[in-house]
Amino acid sequence: MANHLADSRSLYLRKHAENPIDWWPWCDEAITLARREQRPIFLSVGYSSCHWCTVMEGEAFSDAAIAAYMNAQFVPIKVDREERPDLDSIYMQALQMMTGHGGWPLNIFLAPDDLVPFYGGTYFPVEPKYGRPGFLQVLQALRRFYDTEPEKVGAVKGEILETLHQGTVLGTTGLLTSELLLRGLEESARILIPRDQGTCFPMIPYASTALRSLRFAPTADGLRDVSALCQQRGLALALGGIFDQVAGGFHRYTVDPTWTVPHFEKMLYDNGQIVEYLADLWSAGYREPAFDRAIHQTVQWLQREMTAPAGYFYAAQDADSFTTATEAEPEEGAFYVWTYGELAAALTPAELVALTEQFTVTPAGNFEGKIVLQRRIPGVLNAALEGTLAKLFAIRYGQPPDTLETFPPARNNGEAKGQSWPGRIPAVTDTKLIVAWNSLMISGLARAAAVMGQQDDGQQDYGQQDYGEMVGVTSPRGLDQPPWVIAVRAAEFILQHQWRGGPDQGGPGQDRQFQRLNYDGEPAVPAQSEDYALFIKALLDLHQAALAWPGGALGRAADWLAQAQRLQAEFDQALWAPAGGYYNTVARGDLLVQERSYQDNATPAANGIAIANLVRLSLLTADLTYRDRADQALQAFSSIMEQMPRACPSLFAALDWFHHGTLVRTRADQIPVLLQQYCPTAVFQLDPDLPPDTVGLVCEGLFCKEPARSWEQLQAQLQVSQRRGMPTPPPPGAD
Repeated sequence: MANHLADSRSLYLRKHAENPIDWWPWCDEAITLARREQRPIFLSVGYSSCHWCTVMEGEAFSDAAIAAYMNAQFVPIKVDREERPDLDSIYMQALQMMTGHGGWPLNIFLAPDDLVPFYGGTYFPVEPKYGRPGFLQVLQALRRFYDTEPEKVGAVKGEILETLHQGTVLGTTGLLTSELLLRGLEESARILIPRDQGTCFPMIPYASTALRSLRFAPTADGLRDVSALCQQRGLALALGGIFDQVAGGFHRYTVDPTWTVPHFEKMLYDNGQIVEYLADLWSAGYREPAFDRAIHQTVQWLQREMTAPAGYFYAAQDADSFTTATEAEPEEGAFYVWTYGELAAALTPAELVALTEQFTVTPAGNFEGKIVLQRRIPGVLNAALEGTLAKLFAIRYGQPPDTLETFPPARNNGEAKGQSWPGRIPAVTDTKLIVAWNSLMISGLARAAAVMGQQDDGQQDYGQQDYGEMVGVTSPRGLDQPPWVIAVRAAEFILQHQWRGGPDQGGPGQDRQFQRLNYDGEPAVPAQSEDYALFIKALLDLHQAALAWPGGALGRAADWLAQAQRLQAEFDQALWAPAGGYYNTVARGDLLVQERSYQDNATPAANGIAIANLVRLSLLTADLTYRDRADQALQAFSSIMEQMPRACPSLFAALDWFHHGTLVRTRADQIPVLLQQYCPTAVFQLDPDLPPDTVGLVCEGLFCKEPARSWEQLQAQLQVSQRRGMPTPPPPGAD
């Protein structure tokens, strides 16, 4: 018999609908029940593509004895963290206070009267193993603790609640100096130093912030060459097993320090950020063909498997998949890995030798006796080797890559096992739209469109279709839309469909509320600060990329900027904190605290992105109200930046914008070349009214430099403006 999750729109919640545990969604009815019967709440938070969430669902949450005790002694509530990141953030902080670490599934026990936690953990096995107690033992011990030691329960709760409240009080130092900026950039670079053990995450917020320091001279503390660290991170991603070398797209992280064996889920948010980072590396002069290939194949994967017919992007693909339709449980990585025997049977001896020379292919394998393909060396893969990889693609998908334009998603395990797939059974795809994650992908596509469309001589880059082409072109690899177009379609879908309330649904306006999610055309869940901030950034990125292409694309630039301004006004009204910065969400009775997130993790923190947006808007509109608000927000987080520089790379990127923001007004023919360069604190504006003898006008802060009358003068002014007040690197060839 299904529990209360059966009608949920969330894939993650529906995965638990047939559990014997009587799960509730997070709702007033469940909380009222817990308070009326004085049963502690067992809150379990996860997401659809989480491997260990899936494991626990099939083990402890499917166990009859555990369910019987849970249903009698607790009120069990399931939360999809992708629906409610505000709840997830608060209770993840509490878990880290109690245990010193966090992760998903996030399992935490709350007192029903005030929803304050008193115990928590992550994965609990059915029987004791991995140094962890069995879950039934945990439940029994916690119920005894809650019933018999109320003073100790109260003490634990009091300490946690006090610490949570203290975390919302941010001191102000006012010291937003160049020295502070340098320190923050250096701390971001340190995150990129390779380790000898442990897992490897892309950590793109740190990598992107570290890349900014290439404009400045290194300090004297012995930090390794930042340029090499940033390039190495790009190579690790493009060459490693974390990248699906056969079909494109990046997995979430690797379980080893050599970037070889991934946790196989593919998250939209990682892929959007990595595409943007690799494009930035390319613009900074690292013209590595592997970067180009990784971007191109990821765009193919996005179009083939992750784009809804309506134009928006799906959220994620699971790590686990079935090898046969008769299996009870899916297997991690089954869709992606190979046995040596499979490769030997599929390829000619010469093809296998060539593959082995370029990839880590051995009879013993590198993942539980199987093979995750990882490139050995960078550079161009020749046509023959690409043909070999296309053979493997056809085995996986049942069709060659040049003829497979779309691959329908399996929306749940039933669809995965119930359809007749021409190749392997695919992993389940979570098909909901998340505005923040779509925005990260739109930004990545926009940056790739601006950077990698053409060289200065008008010729296309290595292996690239014309990223800037707007319409009427079929790609040479069988995809019918270039990346620019799919970015625009996703943005237009959000603008047209992600509001509730008001007289119509056509975009932001009075008495209407921006929505975070979309389930099959139905918007849901009020937007949080990351949705506002990242979508405003995406609109500004589209505005800049649109300037690079004449005709239809250029005509849209003003529209994207106007939409960004309208959404920023709504963001300010909904979530601006009087003390500076933006709340994660509106105040609610079911939230212990109202947070202003500043810590980056797999995705950038909303406040860092939002402050950078304000500086960009001030430059593009000459409205200093935006800059004043950015100043106030940076002041609000100044003590955090001083005390915890490693926690907040996006705030330091925003500080870089605040110190070095530059506006370049120029003619249409100059903008494409300028956009291809790495100018991380510059925005560009079309100015058809410049005098005939003027190439462009560089403006910094509150004044403009003398008109540039040559390309060389414009370039020199731009470079100086972006590092004003900072130590500059020596000229090339200097000691």
